[in-house]
Amino acid sequence: MAKRSRSIFIFNFIAPIYGLFYKRQNKNYSRDLILLSEHVDVSKYHSIIDVGCGTGALCSALNKLGVSVTGVDPAKKMLKIGAKKKENTAINFINASSTNSLPFEDKNFDLSVASYVAHGMKLVERKKLYAEMSRVSRHYVILYDYNDKSAFFTNIIEKIERGDYFNFIKNVKNELNKYFESFVEIKLGKQASWYICIPLIIN
Repeated sequence: MAKRSRSIFIFNFIAPIYGLFYKRQNKNYSRDLILLSEHVDVSKYHSIIDVGCGTGALCSALNKLGVSVTGVDPAKKMLKIGAKKKENTAINFINASSTNSLPFEDKNFDLSVASYVAHGMKLVERKKLYAEMSRVSRHYVILYDYNDKSAFFTNIIEKIERGDYFNFIKNVKNELNKYFESFVEIKLGKQASWYICIPLIIN
């Protein structure tokens, strides 16, 4: 089984577990979107895509702000859980992956967001994520992910998951400076941050 296919298989398998944390995640996202609004007021924009949306907790929090939301994820069972939530009937859930070309035209959305997606990818996949999010966004690419402060328990979990967490938190600022025009970091507690990125202008 190819590595990417194995990853999708795993996320489909653990989707019911993710579903158990949906309400808590939704509450936390709603809280943290208030901090984001001090720099980018999402409610003033019309459309947003959530790349790697999982069970749709962030999609739901964004939709409550009056934004038209599209959630994409390669794991169909994650999407199925999100689509079953009664508050998510207005959200468009699509089975797609940023490691391929997203099925949308250039600048199709005002904003793009990805929550805890980038750190789990190898650099070559993250570059594709950044490029695709930039391509489909008219204004900002917004990442919700770990910052450069590690923690013992997280370190153990990330070693088990075998993503690229350690390289990500070590290099995230240099990386974002390289692949975006500029970015602003908003720290959320000890380990998480919003990264508000302006896509590179490519002629």
